[in-house]
Amino acid sequence: MNPRTPIHFTTVLFVALSASPLLWTSAVGADAQAHYYKTTPAAPTSASTAAATLAAQSFIESLDAGTRAKLLFAYGNEAQRANWSNLPVTMVPRAGVRLGDLNAGQKEKLLALLAATFSPMGYQKILEIVNGDEALKNAPGNPPNLLFGSDEFFVSILGTPSATTPWMLQFGGHHLAINVTLGGSDSVATPSLTAAQPATYQLDGKTIRPLGRENDKAFELINALTEEQRTSAILGSKFRDLVLGPGHDGKKIAPEGVKVSTFTDSQKKLLMELTGEWVGIVHESAASAKMAEIKANLADTYFAWSGPTTPGSAAYFRIQGPTVVIEYAPQNLGGNAVNHIHTIYRDPTNDYGSKFGGR
Repeated sequence: MNPRTPIHFTTVLFVALSASPLLWTSAVGADAQAHYYKTTPAAPTSASTAAATLAAQSFIESLDAGTRAKLLFAYGNEAQRANWSNLPVTMVPRAGVRLGDLNAGQKEKLLALLAATFSPMGYQKILEIVNGDEALKNAPGNPPNLLFGSDEFFVSILGTPSATTPWMLQFGGHHLAINVTLGGSDSVATPSLTAAQPATYQLDGKTIRPLGRENDKAFELINALTEEQRTSAILGSKFRDLVLGPGHDGKKIAPEGVKVSTFTDSQKKLLMELTGEWVGIVHESAASAKMAEIKANLADTYFAWSGPTTPGSAAYFRIQGPTVVIEYAPQNLGGNAVNHIHTIYRDPTNDYGSKFGGR
């Protein structure tokens, strides 16, 4: 699937699954999104940024003063900007507003904000990760001192939502940390962590794989390389952990693996499709610009792999170029590494929208 292929949703829906809390199982529909776009002002901003700004204002207005105070931070608050993790909130407390403390109407407005800020593909991925944590909560054998589930996700806003000046939306909890900075006509979602445990689960009779396309496209790419290219790409026989995960802002690593300059056009196409699974989280205009930037730098981009190349195996990979680093890392915790995945997406030149200024 093209990472920016529209996914049409019909309604905002909260569905109870057995005795568990309410789950997010579908998204704001096309009609709701069209409403935001119809009220979007013209230049100097993009329609998507204006839509997100209007949705953010609507969400803020739905909150009482105390909850609003928890949501809003100064744009220059570096401590809050870096306050994200893959760990449960009982291990790394989050600031902001907890989803479990919002009423149904406020949750609906938050969904509208997320739908307006992200692409349909990115929005669906976020909801699938949240629902996956609810599935983890209901799985047997979880430690009693850890909190999982959809209630334990937090939202915060840094700065004042604006169609022209930079501001930031943070949304995350266990296995999710989306940091999107909107600056006029552009937006960036770096650094962001998407992860999944379980990596495959059932919901409403459907098999859900929040990071399934990332996994499948990666194995397609490694197996499309020649033997010589694979020799350069493969760093070891076992998977490794994230190098640039939480707590590693600003860290530099040397490129490893095979240079993409050796790829054929079809191999480059596979690499770009794989990269699009992270870049395409944001709205189409910003994602398209970022993909063009990455494509222009393919001669200085590397693809590295660690682990088996048989589809279904536990393997680490990294895409690293001048303006992008993507890592995918299986985890042993939980007993099945292929069912517990961490990923990170960074831009060493523009994490947290540093190019936008305002801090």
